[in-house]
Amino acid sequence: MARDKELLREKRRKKKRRKIRFAVFLVFLLTAGLSALIIWQVYRVGEVKVEGNEHYSKEQIEKFVLDDKYSWNSLYVYLKYRFMEMEQIPFVDTMEVSLENPKTLKIFVYEKEIIGYLYIASIDQNVFFDKDGFVVETSKEMIEGIPRVDGLNCDQVVLYEKLPIKDKDILRSLLAASQSLKKNGIVPDEIQFGENGDLSLTYGNIKVLLGGGDKLTNKILRLSYILPQIEGKKGVLHVENWTENTTDIIFDQEK
Repeated sequence: MARDKELLREKRRKKKRRKIRFAVFLVFLLTAGLSALIIWQVYRVGEVKVEGNEHYSKEQIEKFVLDDKYSWNSLYVYLKYRFMEMEQIPFVDTMEVSLENPKTLKIFVYEKEIIGYLYIASIDQNVFFDKDGFVVETSKEMIEGIPRVDGLNCDQVVLYEKLPIKDKDILRSLLAASQSLKKNGIVPDEIQFGENGDLSLTYGNIKVLLGGGDKLTNKILRLSYILPQIEGKKGVLHVENWTENTTDIIFDQEK
């Protein structure tokens, strides 16, 4: 009799445990279903904010990031780029994707810093370099506002390595001039090196002779004051002989 009662109690305990497990499972299903519904309905991309982009348009950046059939879901896009490497994009160092709210994605673009490029005939590519002279990109593309550099002997380049220019003085002049021109907001169409290493610049129909030496930064500063005064004209501006003591700058205007 006692054994029968014990078996009955054990049966009831098992039944109670099954009920509890079923209730837990049901709560899990309901929670998972509710979460899925929230993710499906709430986390829908309604707006994409893009910052830091100059080379690519907002629409192009969106196309790069929202690149598969699940990209309508903002949480999916955020988690995708939180845990996975983004595909390499020319002229872009990296991009950060964040959620401003369930319907708004924010993309911050870190573009590669570029101050000039050379055309390398042996590879039929433009080689873009940064302020330290490192090759950051090769492409057939040209970028508005980035000057072309001519007159340098540079046939072989390696991505992410320094421009293989043997004459270090010329490389220093190139980098110093390029940075100063960008800083002063007077980026030319072209930068040319002569056989003796002297620099000249082209702005439309105006050619500027800068010369060489260690006064390039000061010469470029003076140039930034003069260029607006001769805009739209044609001729040669002589800045090559400028010093602190010899301040005459001559513009040979052509008609």
